[in-house]
Parts: sequence; structure tokens; C-alpha cells
Amino acid sequence: MPARAGGTTYEQTVRITHTYLGPAAGRFVDRQVRNHLHKEPAGMTRKDLVRLIDWIRIAVSFLTDDSRIVDEYIRQLKELTHEAPSAKPRTHHQS
Repeated sequence: MPARAGGTTYEQTVRITHTYLGPAAGRFVDRQVRNHLHKEPAGMTRKDLVRLIDWIRIAVSFLTDDSRIVDEYIRQLKELTHEAPSAKPRTHHQS
């Protein structure tokens, strides 16, 4: 299932994190949000995730020496921070 398949930013973050941390994903994300953003995880926004990514990279780097895994995980999280482009209606100008 694609990471952006739906849900809140928090739910999508946990879904991606689960791939790397398994059942500890929810607790890990909760702890990162509460400790570094000082807010409830359910209220996490894409902008919050941008602020959190460096902290997550540091924490996961303590768990594995495999930089490829860390880089792939962070790449997936960064994809969440980009809003889907909104379709702009085309305007037709008469000449």
C-alpha cells in the first residue's frame, strides 16, 4: 500500500515507520512527537513532520548502522511532507 494511501499525517508516518520498526512504530512516533514537538501525536501536521525528520534520523541511526535503511526511511517520510498539487482550472482566453 502506498504511504500516502490515506489517513492523517500521523497515521501515514506510523504506517511507514512500521516497515522499519515493526510493532514499536506507534510508540516510537508518539515519543518523537511528544518529546520534540510538545504536542499530541494525533494533531501532527505535514509541517510538524518536516521539523521532526532530523530528530527521527538521529534516533533511528542509534538503532542501525545501515545508512541505506535510514536514508530510505527518511526519503519516505519526506515524501509525506509534500502536499499533492492541486489541479488549477484552465482558463481559456479568447483572442
